[in-house]
Amino acid sequence: MIVFDLQCPEGHRFEGWFASSGDFASQQERGLLCCPQCGAGDVIKAPMAPAVPMKGNQRADKGGKGGPVAGGAMPPQMVEALHKMAAMQAEALKQSEWVGDKFADESRAMHYGERDAKVIHGQTTPEQAKELHEEGIPVAPLLFPVAPPEEIN
Repeated sequence: MIVFDLQCPEGHRFEGWFASSGDFASQQERGLLCCPQCGAGDVIKAPMAPAVPMKGNQRADKGGKGGPVAGGAMPPQMVEALHKMAAMQAEALKQSEWVGDKFADESRAMHYGERDAKVIHGQTTPEQAKELHEEGIPVAPLLFPVAPPEEIN
């Protein structure tokens, strides 16, 4: 499906959904299009601004005062709370050892007494995390993503 902004001679703008650009042209030629406001049949494509999405690594708010959320900008209290949680996680990770994708194996070894217990963090699949939980091994996801040490500049 393709969406076009349409316009009648009276200047009324509305959108129309079509299977293709050719489908629009065909309906226009056959006189099947009309303005929903005034009924005019001389409907044309209106100029449209392209919708260019941001890259996943770009922030919507350059000022740092809150990002977009459903219904508007994030409240400043929420932004502050998220910053505090991120700082708390960063502080906790200073006392933790990165074990990478060996997280599940290391957690099991400590749980079953094969290794000395210590605080660790790393990566695991959702399936591995579920298995650890089913075995009674206490694990918790981190609130914010953590880059492996080898990926940090």
